[in-house]
This record gives sequence, structure tokens and C-alpha cells, in this order.
Amino acid sequence: MAVVVQSSEGWVLDACSLIDQGYSRCIRWRNGRKSQVKCRFKRRCFQILKSHYCVNASVAVEGGNTDTLQKVNKPSKKRKRKHSDLNQGEVDAQAFHEKIRSVILEGSKSLVDSARYLGYLTGATDTVTEPLPLQECSLAALCEMAKELPLVDEEEQEERTQSLAAEDGCTSHVDLFSRVTENRADEATVVTLMGEEYVIPPHTAFLLSDFTRIQPLVHYGTKFDLIVMDPPWENKSVKRSRRYSSLPSSQLKRLPIPQLASTNCLVVTWVTNRPSHLRFVRDELYPHWGIEVVAEWFWVKVTTSGQFVFPLDSPHKKPYEVLVLGRYRSSADTSISSLETPEVPVEDSRLIVSVPSALHSQKPSLSG
Repeated sequence: MAVVVQSSEGWVLDACSLIDQGYSRCIRWRNGRKSQVKCRFKRRCFQILKSHYCVNASVAVEGGNTDTLQKVNKPSKKRKRKHSDLNQGEVDAQAFHEKIRSVILEGSKSLVDSARYLGYLTGATDTVTEPLPLQECSLAALCEMAKELPLVDEEEQEERTQSLAAEDGCTSHVDLFSRVTENRADEATVVTLMGEEYVIPPHTAFLLSDFTRIQPLVHYGTKFDLIVMDPPWENKSVKRSRRYSSLPSSQLKRLPIPQLASTNCLVVTWVTNRPSHLRFVRDELYPHWGIEVVAEWFWVKVTTSGQFVFPLDSPHKKPYEVLVLGRYRSSADTSISSLETPEVPVEDSRLIVSVPSALHSQKPSLSG
């Protein structure tokens, strides 16, 4: 079961099972013949067995004193920085952390305790010896190719959408970069794209492109009730690792959210723990699109034993990330259209507790 616990504090998710639900029925076409395939996400990716820090006594999730936390085999000898040594960004981050600390600590303890009562997050996992993937999914990396291709004029497009696979399973005609591609089947489908195999969930559609070339999605003609964004925020860690290209915050305003959002659409943005990014989303980005902030949620990352993956009070990495939730309020909406699309209330300060994936920046699904 993907949602292990649901309470007033939030949810405990089995993120791997949540992914597997979409692939429980999967097909593959080969030489014009259809066959059933069993697809399952690598369990090894979700076997985060130990916290990045050892604990001397109680785990931080259980309310232990964070002073007992030390780096594994490398006791810290660094001088603790005084408040006066911090720059403004660090001061703001510390203030935000103190504001939400009790919500994270108390809510996580309650949710983890409930999950353990049901036999989850007990540390008892099957030993999985399969190796981690040598490389992460390269489908998104193909978006870099889209930047080099000429823009396709709308009038030149005979069709705005294309089916992922015909009855014979052929995908050679697929033009990934200028059209929305759909998997209309009731099953997940294994397809070969650009020489690599990918599993596409059932009843889904995607546009593989650079965000500056998102017009095919606008012309797709569908208004969405939920829009989730995970921007490539600028930060020093990303710049050092060169894992992916970051994007200046101001460029996000170019996304045509008002053209994609339905009445009362819920817009969710994953935000780093950098206060400037959080302020930008709340005070600039959402107002620019006509979105009203309605809640902040927190994704709390724990090990298979229910420990925080990082100390709660670590001055560097935190064991949580923030989601900003907002409602799209179109000036063109009338009271009649608003009544036709009833607004589901959203509670503030809810927690999503799960074991994170070992794959970089993979977030838990919000569709469960």
C-alpha cells in the first residue's frame, strides 16, 4: 500500500510502492506482437538504511537531543559559528527553521510511530543486492537537444498530439520535441525512444522540451486541476556538482501557468530551504500568475528505521524540503464557473514522510 499512514499531521508514504502502482499492468510491443511485462522500480533505490549521521542515544525523530549527533567516523572539530558570524541569508534560514521546527519534530514523531505500529519504518527490510542504476533516466536529458532544434510554427503542425504507440507498437514516427505525446492505453507501455527503452505510465501525456518552447503544451487544449513544479533552483551545490543546469528565478515567470490552469487549479512548487527562493515564490512568482498562497507543506526524509536522514538542527543540510501550495485565481473567472469547479480545502503545515530515493532530486509522487 502506497499511503501507509494518513492523519491530521499528514502522510507516511511508501514511495516505491506508489511508483509501482502505475506500472502494475505493463505491455511491450516487439515485431508487431504484444506481450505482458512485469515492471517494478528498483527497491535498492529506497533502501536508505542509515542516517548520514550517527546518534549516541535517541534518534532526532524521537525527540533526542541533537547535540548527540556527530558525523560518522569524523567527529567535527569546527568552531561553532556565532550568530554574528552568519550572513543575512543564513540568519533568515535559521529563523525559518526555528519557526517550523516543532511542526517537523512533533508531526514526524507521531507519523513515524503510527507507521511503526503498522510494521513500516521498523528497519526490517528485505536484503536487496541489485546494484543502483549506473546512470539516471536519460529521457529528460534529451531536452537539451530541443534547444538546438528550430521552432515549429503552429500552422506547420498537422497534428498537435501523437500517440506513443500504434497497434503494432511502432514508435519510429514519434516527434518528441514539437508535439505532446500520449500513452492512451490502460496499461503502462515499454517503448524505445532514441535507442533507449522507457516505461510510460497509462493515460499520460508529456512534452519533452525546453521550458522556453512549451507552446505545444499550451496548444494541447487541456486545462489542468493540479500543476506541480520542481524548478532547477540556483545554488552552490548544484553549481559544484554540475548535475544539471540551474535556472535564474526570474525566468520562471515566463512559464504560461494562467494558460494551463483551470479554475481553482492547485499549483504546487518544490522549493529549496533557501529563504530567498521561498520569498520569491510567495511574494513574486505566485502573484505574477494570479495565484494565492494557501499552504506550506514539508517533505520529511527518513531512513528505513524512521530516523531523519540529516540532523534536524544541522546548519547545512536539513532533513526536509518545502512545498508551496497556491490556488489559481483568474480575473476572468465568474462566480458561476467557480461554482462549477468546487474548491477543495487545503490544510496548512502538513507533512509527507517517506524514505527518499537514492537517485538525485527524485521527489515523492503527490498523486497518491
